[in-house]
Amino acid sequence: MAVSFSLAGCRSVAQQRSGGPLPVAASIDAWGNVLAQLGGTQVRATSIISNPNTDPHDYEPTPADARTIADAAVFVENGVGYDAWAAKAVAADRSAHRQVVDVGTVTRTPADGNPHRWYDPADVRTVAAAITAALVAAAPEHADYFRAREQQFLGPGLASYDALVDAIRTRYAGVPIGASESIVVPLATALGLHLVTPPTFLRAISEGTDPSSADTATIARQIADRHIAVYVLNTQNVTPDVQRQAAAARSAGIPIVDVTETLTPAHATFQQWQVRQLTALQAALRQATGR
Repeated sequence: MAVSFSLAGCRSVAQQRSGGPLPVAASIDAWGNVLAQLGGTQVRATSIISNPNTDPHDYEPTPADARTIADAAVFVENGVGYDAWAAKAVAADRSAHRQVVDVGTVTRTPADGNPHRWYDPADVRTVAAAITAALVAAAPEHADYFRAREQQFLGPGLASYDALVDAIRTRYAGVPIGASESIVVPLATALGLHLVTPPTFLRAISEGTDPSSADTATIARQIADRHIAVYVLNTQNVTPDVQRQAAAARSAGIPIVDVTETLTPAHATFQQWQVRQLTALQAALRQATGR
């Protein structure tokens, strides 16, 4: 590892002498935006997947994507099976010059665990620290700058996000909610909300397999009997089953909160995106509970 860091440092010196920022990249824009914020003016960040219509699970990297990964001094992949193509691309072009941050490894998420780690506030901080360490290893001459950027991101940068997480957890912990797929699980856990949708259904929708009739029947009863206060909908993964659930929730007067897997709108920062969604969730919970 010391040799890898040393070679990466030599490479960055050459790049700095040429006047160019450090090329860095991420498989998805959730982490790519965090990487860009932490790197600041010293990096040129690229997110390979930023199109909301692209499924990261099934994505096939182009030759240009492979070159982006090969040229990156720091590359952030989500791991946990979410972007298996990214790990294959890294393995196909092994380089001592490249620092790779595997989010699943950094957050100690098991191979069969929930891959949507950017929806876990604690994991966001863990990954930010790992990215900063990788940037420092790639360009040690800018270590102080990168560490200052990290403090800015973790402090003022995430202040509104952290405040909303705390406020929702304090006021609405234990409130039952439903969801369309497993993307909601890390956030619901962090907020203390009681996600009552069968885990097997959540995973089936996330992985593109058919849910059981027993699970769909259970969710139909939960909605019809208003056993959930809010229904959280991943608008980028809507199956016929999910469409029926969302329609039933609307008919029952259950508020629906939309979430996405990519930055929405596309020009938003990570924290702007998350604050917008958390604000909508807070409003829906207030509407449903009257408090």
